[in-house]
Amino acid sequence: MKILRSNTLIVLTLVVVSSSKAQEILPYLNTSLSFDERVDDLVSRMTLEEKVGQMMNDAPAIPRLNILAHEYWNEALHGVARAGKATVFPQAIGLGATFDEALILESATVISDEARAKHHEAQRNKSYKRYEGLTYWTPNVNIFRDPRWGRGQETYGEDPYLTSRMGISFVKGLQGDDEKYLKLVATPKHFAVHSGPEPERHFFDAITTERDLYDTYLPAFEATVKEGQAYSIMGAYNRYMGKPCCASHQLLDEILRQDWGFKGFVVSDCNAIRDIHDYHNYVDSKEEAAAVSLLAGTDLNCGSRYEYLVSAVKAGLITEADVDVSLKRIFKARFKLGMFDPTEMVPYASIPMDVVSSDKHRALALETAQKSIVLLKNENKTLPIKKDVKSIAIVGPNANELEVLLGNYNGFPSRYFTPLDGIKSKVSKDTKIYFEAGTEMITEDSKMSLIPTEFLSFNNQKGLQAKYYNNHEFTGTPVATRIEDVVNSNWNLNPVEGLNEANFGVEYTGTIKVDVSGEYDLGLQSHHRVFTLAIDGKVIADNSNRPKRKVIKGSMYLEKGKSYDVKIQYIHHGYPAKLKFMWASKDKTSFDKAIEIAKKSEVVVFVGGISASVEGEHMPVNSKGFDGGDKVNIDLPAVQTKLLKALHETGTPVVLVLLNGSALAINWENDNLPAIVEAWYPGELGGTAIADVLFGDYNPSGRLPVTFYTSHKELSPFVNYSMKGRTYRYYEGEALYPFGFGLSYTKFDYEKLKLDKNQIKTTEATKVSIKVKNVGDLQGEEVVQLYIKDLKSSVKRPLKSLRGIKRITLKPGKSATVTFNITPEDLQFFDTELHKYIVEPGEFEIGIGPASNNFETVTLNVTN
Repeated sequence: MKILRSNTLIVLTLVVVSSSKAQEILPYLNTSLSFDERVDDLVSRMTLEEKVGQMMNDAPAIPRLNILAHEYWNEALHGVARAGKATVFPQAIGLGATFDEALILESATVISDEARAKHHEAQRNKSYKRYEGLTYWTPNVNIFRDPRWGRGQETYGEDPYLTSRMGISFVKGLQGDDEKYLKLVATPKHFAVHSGPEPERHFFDAITTERDLYDTYLPAFEATVKEGQAYSIMGAYNRYMGKPCCASHQLLDEILRQDWGFKGFVVSDCNAIRDIHDYHNYVDSKEEAAAVSLLAGTDLNCGSRYEYLVSAVKAGLITEADVDVSLKRIFKARFKLGMFDPTEMVPYASIPMDVVSSDKHRALALETAQKSIVLLKNENKTLPIKKDVKSIAIVGPNANELEVLLGNYNGFPSRYFTPLDGIKSKVSKDTKIYFEAGTEMITEDSKMSLIPTEFLSFNNQKGLQAKYYNNHEFTGTPVATRIEDVVNSNWNLNPVEGLNEANFGVEYTGTIKVDVSGEYDLGLQSHHRVFTLAIDGKVIADNSNRPKRKVIKGSMYLEKGKSYDVKIQYIHHGYPAKLKFMWASKDKTSFDKAIEIAKKSEVVVFVGGISASVEGEHMPVNSKGFDGGDKVNIDLPAVQTKLLKALHETGTPVVLVLLNGSALAINWENDNLPAIVEAWYPGELGGTAIADVLFGDYNPSGRLPVTFYTSHKELSPFVNYSMKGRTYRYYEGEALYPFGFGLSYTKFDYEKLKLDKNQIKTTEATKVSIKVKNVGDLQGEEVVQLYIKDLKSSVKRPLKSLRGIKRITLKPGKSATVTFNITPEDLQFFDTELHKYIVEPGEFEIGIGPASNNFETVTLNVTN
């Protein structure tokens, strides 16, 4: 049983010395001592069983030592996640698309403010649950090597340099800048060679050359450790070169601790220690799995297999001193977080709860979303759209969905704006606005929509009656009873007073009556929760057997003017809490309606793409099926292209807005549509940001952090971890849209590229500069990019590599000179014979421009 005590009221324990009345402060609570001294003292007072209990993610309290319970598992990929309301920034791939280090630092600082505020509020309420701690398992700095990887959306893209710069900024923003205390503990993951396939991650063996390891897969981890000073690292599930990552001396000891000087603690991915025995078959027992992981350098187990450390000590596989090494690393982090000090000493302990989802934080989320949006095509200045356009049709499965704003590993906003919301807020009061989804995201089914209020009633009132219970049996006195116009509930955003948001039941009753006889699809959609829908006593939709996120529906004939009884029962646990009651008529499909509104509009905005329900983290459901995960191909879903072709045939201009977390092959769309906008999963104010771009209130400046290929068939098999032919650094084909690409509503010219010194030694540095001028009619931001290519290398090197980024803002007619430093680090590669990074004499092409395929060049000579 855990004994809960408030961290904000820690009282220094005093021990009465028997020989006098003087009182002595126990060393581990003596704030005048160093953290190392205090940790040594605390660990020395613990039993082996107590020590091992502190080495798993859900660490229990030890009251006799004033150790509070602490849950190490917390997430903040693009906002504090899974912990209720929080400011939701664009998904990490969108953060990468900003190419803006300072903005990412500012965003991560906001996120850590909210994390600290939430933690201390939880402590005041004596709550120590998951997602309420101070050790955060983010950022994901794996390289997005293949667009089919479902979790690529969690990364900053395909380039080691960009990922390094974004990762460093994010880590610094999370951990703060105090000389003594950490604001949070950041945890770059998943160390080190990890990017799918998701269904095989628990037993997969990633194979690379040593050069790919050092030149592609390791740089971002090294940068976040050395420059970012990340205090934790998460080991990956898979094996690397035959050894489980969480039991790899090469990765965790030789590279991480010896070569890079890492001083923090290593945590396993969740259940990765289990995998070492159960799936990798690397050892013969659970004790051995725990022991080899500990000895390799995995200090903390997300999971429960470290409980076998006790029996591993007794069996002689490890010593208690081995346990102490890891435990001290873990506890030093807790001391650096201020967990054993009076709150008045910890500068971050006083951040108030009113910062969470504050106007200031939401404004930054909007700015970040704006800067993440990439303009891919704008033929004949189709964009921006005039705000006084007479009529506009908004079509597409992602036009009015919260989920596509959030991506995965997300928090829940206090308010949000979908693309439909954003567009409605921009156009003039005289503009006619039409909306029809037109299609489901990936299936041929007609897109279902919310049942309008006028077709629902309860005792002659419009809508349905809802009764809320704090149980799953719908018994006792309801917490609340009310009439709801439609069933489109998000109880996290709009809580019911007195309702337990994490555990409740709601029952809807009333009738449905249609104005046109016909066959109707009727269904419910939730977030992997249990529900049933009954019409006239017959259950036509039941999600209780295997809860899914998609719409569960049934069909029935409804006669015009006849009332049919409706009963919905919804059982909720966990987070989030959402439910929709939807329908579709088979007589006139949503597809047909979309074409109708396109014909009577001046412009169509199609909001499509995919969502985190299509691409994401593999979660095994059973031996035959998986939910989400990797993509089979990278094409825009065929049902959307089919609808886009039909819309195009109406003659009305079609603007395509994509919401997705990975590169899509949109070949027909690029050839035929006049304007295309990439908006990723843009966060809570994504709809506002998209509308700002569409209507010209913001001049787009985002850049692609990944290559958009014409087909996945151009790539090596997904399981092949060789970088040959992958990403802009090694891909020799012609991309649909290249890495670093992004258009503006204005135009920039580059001229007068100049090196300070055309010849340097291998140990020297130089500067390169270029003049950038805004020759267009609008103020705009330009992302100036530095690329370097080794022209005379004795080994296979990248075709080019990004080595510098600078954002500038210029008014029309204005210019600026942009300067970059070129250091030996920018020219080096890993020599597999010398086993170190070297700079080889020769010629280097230095290029500066707006994208990886468009830059001015000059040659730099390097000598010994």
